[in-house]
Amino acid sequence: MSMTRRNFLMRVGQAGGYSATFATMQALGLFPMKALAAESVVAAPGSGKGVSVVVAGGGISGLVTAYELKKLGYTVTLLEARTRPGGRNFSARNGTVVEFTDGTKQTCTWEEGNYQNLGPGRLPSVHTNILNYCRELNVPLEVEINTSRSSILQNDTANGGAPVVQRKAVNDTRGHVSELLAKAIKGGSLDTEMTKEDKDRMLSFLRTYGPLGFDGKYHGSDRAGFKQYPGAADQVAINQEPMDMHALLDSNFWAGILYEEAWDWQATMMQPVGGMDRIPYAFAAQLDKTKNIQYGAEITSFKRTGASKGVEVSYKQRGQAKVIKADYMVNCMPLTMLKTMQSDLSAPYMASINGASYASSYKLAWESRRFWETDYQIYGGLSFRAPGPTTVIWYPSAKLLSPKGILVTGYEDEMNWGWDKMDMQTKFETARKQLEKVHPGNGKDLSKPLICLWRQIPYNEGSWIRAYGGGNAGYETLLQPDGPIFFAGDHTTHIVGWQEGAALSGKRAAQMISDQVKTARLSGDFKTTEA
Repeated sequence: MSMTRRNFLMRVGQAGGYSATFATMQALGLFPMKALAAESVVAAPGSGKGVSVVVAGGGISGLVTAYELKKLGYTVTLLEARTRPGGRNFSARNGTVVEFTDGTKQTCTWEEGNYQNLGPGRLPSVHTNILNYCRELNVPLEVEINTSRSSILQNDTANGGAPVVQRKAVNDTRGHVSELLAKAIKGGSLDTEMTKEDKDRMLSFLRTYGPLGFDGKYHGSDRAGFKQYPGAADQVAINQEPMDMHALLDSNFWAGILYEEAWDWQATMMQPVGGMDRIPYAFAAQLDKTKNIQYGAEITSFKRTGASKGVEVSYKQRGQAKVIKADYMVNCMPLTMLKTMQSDLSAPYMASINGASYASSYKLAWESRRFWETDYQIYGGLSFRAPGPTTVIWYPSAKLLSPKGILVTGYEDEMNWGWDKMDMQTKFETARKQLEKVHPGNGKDLSKPLICLWRQIPYNEGSWIRAYGGGNAGYETLLQPDGPIFFAGDHTTHIVGWQEGAALSGKRAAQMISDQVKTARLSGDFKTTEA
């Protein structure tokens, strides 16, 4: 049986994983990738005049909803329980207080100018909508260095627990896989499955991709690192010996090698200069010009006052009970908050909400001298280690070469490895010991730890959605309005956990309301609140 290109690529993937498959597809010209262009809400200017909307929640979805509706002339009131915009988009600096639902408080005491994004930390280049808002709102961006071949992979159960620099693991793996494929092609095992032209092309590609010697074997490469660096006079470059293929397979380094290949993790990544929360504050600056945002407004209940139009929202602000009425409501709060809130949502919506579960991601950050730069030549990117409880070290991309920086030594789910059972001090000491396995002797450099446990953050109580009540049917329910009540948030998209999803959902909600208002006005069924 002849082998199709598809079957061949499947075999490449089985031998070398996604990275090898991806590169092979690009070499054969089979893998173009294009992001979707950002689109505006389609509605006539001023079409929202006389129509009121209350937006519940000031995260990215709520801010985008309010921003887009305001541009169309709607009367918008955004109710946010916190004293800041952004929701899970949260950056810590000197003086920031991180408070948990049990009353525990941490006050950030890092040096002026240092910060850490405790929520989202990356803006992929393919997320064109959120990037377009940064452009529109004049939020300056810089490169977020999401990967570095100088970063480290380490596994307690393999290679004697010794760390391996990523460039070595990546390129030795490529070399061994290329050698195996070249042997298979030269040995004739694919003679009946590939054309001679394709075999020649693939061998040429493997000699470069490997890189392979003229004998078709992998002997190591400067891509994988040097035993001796080239220098002045007679100091010539000497390549390191390749790691054994068995050792590479046994180390389970694949996740650390391949994470950057995910289409929304590929370079170029970006970040706002000075912190991710520059984005919500930029939205807020536009909305606050006409006092569209009410901070410290904790919603206690909401109900419909009409079948398709009219809502009443009750909330507390500075100890006072308040009520606001509007034509529509866009609910941008996490579903964890809606579970215990009094409302008259229909049964299918409550079933989806009550059955929803969220992940419990956390970030643990420290202030430290930049030993990763001075001692390891690591500038940005991530190192990976196994097993847990902490498996990620995330190096900062901002303020390179400065004396101190903020290092993340844990970014995973709080419920793994018994992490949720540890007290705060044990968490910190455990993370310090885990760092020592990757950077021996540098645990002592870590100071002023700060941890954000999203399961315990008020008004969130979770990091991102994992499941809906009723499964996919529950998801589909939330995509439609329950009378005058609409839903937005990354949980109403297929881009969960990203600001792009939240932004798209807010834009979608604004479009749905605009479409409904237009239809009602054309039919003569809509009376404005100004009438």
